[in-house]
This record gives sequence, C-alpha cells and structure tokens, in this order.
Amino acid sequence: MKRRQFIEQSLLTASGTLLLGGMAKAVAPKDIVFGHGNKRYRLNRQWSKADVSRYPVNDCHEMLQDSKGRIVLLTNETRNNVLLYDKSGKILSSWGTEYPGAHGLSIFNEGGEDVLFICDNIRHQVIKTTMQGKVLMTLDYPAITGEYSKPEEFIPTETAIAPNGDIYVVDGYGKDFVIQYDYKGNYISHFGGRGTEAKHLRNAHGICVDLRHAQPELIVTSREQNAFKRYSIQGEYIGTIELPGAWVCRPVIKDDYLYAAVLQSSSRLWQQSGFVTILDAQHKVVSNLAGSTPVYQDGHLQEMYQTVKAFSYPHDVCIDDDGCLYVAQWNSGKVYPYKLEPVA
Repeated sequence: MKRRQFIEQSLLTASGTLLLGGMAKAVAPKDIVFGHGNKRYRLNRQWSKADVSRYPVNDCHEMLQDSKGRIVLLTNETRNNVLLYDKSGKILSSWGTEYPGAHGLSIFNEGGEDVLFICDNIRHQVIKTTMQGKVLMTLDYPAITGEYSKPEEFIPTETAIAPNGDIYVVDGYGKDFVIQYDYKGNYISHFGGRGTEAKHLRNAHGICVDLRHAQPELIVTSREQNAFKRYSIQGEYIGTIELPGAWVCRPVIKDDYLYAAVLQSSSRLWQQSGFVTILDAQHKVVSNLAGSTPVYQDGHLQEMYQTVKAFSYPHDVCIDDDGCLYVAQWNSGKVYPYKLEPVA
C-alpha cells in the first residue's frame, strides 16, 4: 500500500476523509467538509421539510431546478411521483400517481414554458409533461429501429434535450442504445448499444448535452465500465472519459463543471459505497465528495472509492443557482434528498 493510501485509510483529514481498516466510517459529523480544491461542501441531511405521512418517497431517483428556482424531485412512490420544493426544503406542491417506474427526469424550456421528460422503466415509456403533470407526448418502445420486438425490451433511464428540441433517450436498463427523436417525437437515428468496441455502452444510465465547447457533444454514461463516453450530436463516437472505481450515474453540467452521483465503488459493490464526483471542462476529476482524493499518475486517473459513508447509493445530483448541491438516493431507506452547501 502506498503511503498516501495508508494515510487516507488511517485518519481523519481536514476534508473529512475517514477510513478504518479500509472501511468507510458509518457516520459523518455535521462539521465535516467534503471535497477537494475549490469544490468543497458541508452536508445537510435535514434539508427536506416534507411531512412523510403526506409526501412519502421510495427511491429518490432524480432532481433538477426549474426556471422559477424550484427544486423538482422524481420518486417512484405513486402517492406523489413529483415533489416541488423551494430551496429551503419546503414542499410547494406535488403530483403524479401513474409512474411506478419513475426513473429519469429532464427539463426543457419550450417557448418560454418548462416541460418535463419522465422515463418510466416499468411502463417502458418516456412521457413529456407540463410542470403541473399534464401529459403532452408519450414515446413508446422504438420498434422502428429494428432492435426491439416488444415493449419489455425497452427500459429507458434518462433523456437529454438538444437546443433544437431533439430528444435523446438512453435505454440504460435495456439494450443500451441511444435513440434520437425530433421535437415532435419522430425517430431520427440510434447508436451505442452493447458490443466490444469503444463506441458501445454497458448500462447507459444517463446522458446530457455538453455545450461547453465549440462543438456540442453528448456525454453518455457507461456505468458498468466506470466511464462516460462522448459522441457528436449525430451519434459519432469521440472518446471515453475513464473513471476507474466509480459506478457513475447521469452526468449533470453546470457552468464549467460536470457533476455526477456515483452509485457505488467498484471495490465495495452493493455495500452502500457511493459518493459524488466533479470533473472540470477538460474531463479531469477535481473533487470527490465523501470519496478519495483524485490522483493522476502519468495522465491516468487512479481508482476512486468512498471514504466516508455519508451516502448509501447516490443516484443523482442537482446544482442550484446558488451553487448548492442536492443528492437523491436509490435504495437508501426512503430518505429524502440531502443538500450540500459550498464552503468558501
């Protein structure tokens, strides 16, 4: 074991990194600060003020902020699939009883009005709605591609919407294709899928449109490969962002940075070993929240892992207009999302 790893696994540092014999400590004191460099945050587990008897959650799958500043949460609890909060954690409204497999949540401003795209992996559909829950469009399984013979083969996990309104759907629990539609829901193309080449995907769990560079790109999760993969908006493979040890969920871009919940660490599969990772515009990891210090050797990122059990199975990250983070979790005891506030 290298000296840095030994120290990291033996004592509590200023950033709140604590391992005992290589195992993450079960609790995270309130005064611990997570992260590295200029991306450091203090955890607030009591952010949500929701009354559990009125607004229960099951898996908290995804979150985002709308144009009115509200924080929107998607859960597969059919008493209220969508919860709308203000930034202080107060519930403003709720709706949705018909999405038992509610998993992916994306937002797009269409003609001055926000619309949502919900991926339901039990219904095998993508549903476009208003912010009040009115259904505007439904995308069924893409038989037109020739890759699917029945709805059950299509298990969508996320969407991304291009500036022109094109819709990209990732079939992350199905056949791992990315299916592109126009804004009306007409099929355009598909790419990715499973295979042995670099362009292929394995557990295409998330997707986003990256507008940080001269040419827009798509960033797609290949979770079981511990990677993000880059494509042109036409679906041409560009390259792979290796994230060894990290079962990353969807990529979320805010300003110059990419944020992602890491469901679990490869070194401790299915042991509630998740954390949050942050990459800069050059696709370099600059901070891990409740995770190991990012280290590059000869240009290669070394394996990352959870260091403090602040999270169980993080599933998504939302970044608000104040720079605060909200973390939604899967299979974590029906907990409400946590909030992380930046430390100057």
